[in-house]
Amino acid sequence: MFEHLVIFKFNAAITPEREQELIGKLLAFKGQIPGLVEVTAGLNVTEETDNKHGYSLGLRVTFESREALRAYGPHPLHQDFVKGLAGVLENVVVVDYPIQ
Repeated sequence: MFEHLVIFKFNAAITPEREQELIGKLLAFKGQIPGLVEVTAGLNVTEETDNKHGYSLGLRVTFESREALRAYGPHPLHQDFVKGLAGVLENVVVVDYPIQ
């Protein structure tokens, strides 16, 4: 299995409603994308404010294999989500690793 972690940093154009809409789209991936085992997403509520660096939304997706993770990128639902970030995304950090 593989873990896919993403944290999003948005610009000033993002609204709380838009963030909630994006979370809803991410959570809707479950059961719709082959090889996706689990997905969680939510707003960053850390109390470690010195370490937040403006990143406000986190995503964790577990895939059954590296091949499933690779197939996720071009999947139409994922591509629709990516297109929806236009105009609001400032930066993103991605970490993928095998689950031991």
